[in-house]
Amino acid sequence: MAAAKLLQQGVSQAEVARRLGVHRQSVIRWVRELRKSGRAGLKQAGRAGRKAKLSAADLQAIEQALKRGPQALGYETALWTAPRVARLIEQLCGVRYHPAHVWRLLGQLGWSCQRPAGRALERDEEAIQRWKKYRWPQLKKKPAGRTKPSSSSTRAG
Repeated sequence: MAAAKLLQQGVSQAEVARRLGVHRQSVIRWVRELRKSGRAGLKQAGRAGRKAKLSAADLQAIEQALKRGPQALGYETALWTAPRVARLIEQLCGVRYHPAHVWRLLGQLGWSCQRPAGRALERDEEAIQRWKKYRWPQLKKKPAGRTKPSSSSTRAG
């Protein structure tokens, strides 16, 4: 419907494809359908490709389980791996996914590939900030004042 709106505003087919992130052939097909059946024809097109195996409720349950962390499910480390997430999906929803495809689902949920930061429990953030602000500048070497330009200087002096 966004494409139909842009096309009716006089935006070129190539620009519609670019703005919507679709292939130009798709826009050409939509233009034909608009001419033939109007907007109603576009509504009837339906979803392309295979239907999703997971419902919105399934995705929400998966995300909640991911937020609890792998250790809540008995894993020793706090690192989600693709095989672990694939097992989680199968346990929760009864749907099998190859670990390589799990990354697409995680991206759909807004999750990215990250490792947890290993930080000491005793870490004192205030002390670290004080050290960075006051002690580090005292310790940091400062360049000595330049008296003569270097021999490689290109400026006329």
